[in-house]
Amino acid sequence: MESSSYIISTERLGLRRWIESDYDPFIELNRDTDVMKFFPKPLTPEETLHMIKRIGLAFEQNGYGLFAVEKRSTQEFIGFAGFARPSFESYFTPCVEIGWRFKKEAWGNGYATEAAIACLNYGFQTLHFDRILSFTSLLNGRSEKVMQRIGLTKIGEFDHPNIDPAHALCRHVVYGLEG
Repeated sequence: MESSSYIISTERLGLRRWIESDYDPFIELNRDTDVMKFFPKPLTPEETLHMIKRIGLAFEQNGYGLFAVEKRSTQEFIGFAGFARPSFESYFTPCVEIGWRFKKEAWGNGYATEAAIACLNYGFQTLHFDRILSFTSLLNGRSEKVMQRIGLTKIGEFDHPNIDPAHALCRHVVYGLEG
């Protein structure tokens, strides 16, 4: 089984635009407290649907965005990976950020690394980005390890302006790679 709508394919994964059947599993993913541990809070269904709308707008405006990721063997939605433009200001913005989020059942299989490497290649070779950054809470060691595995180098740290300075998740690490 393979969808012809893949924008990026790897051996195991297909990355594509979002379809309506992704909405419910994405709502569940964003409600999972383990998945959302390094975010200020899990998202409500309404917040997730608003996020999907923003992702669609990013594709329309920029020609890229956060791709829905599915396992090619089953066409099961397992999360997202792709690009965004952060809306906050920091010493490294404006920039293109690579990010990912996968449902807990998909963890530990190398999917985030596989999808992120494919996105990096697409970003540099097809979209011609000069630089791609990624950032996460200092407490999120799993995502930081993915950043290292995909070849990004630590640039520094910052306090995320959209998170309360007293919150444990405020301090972030930022990694990057030049094209």
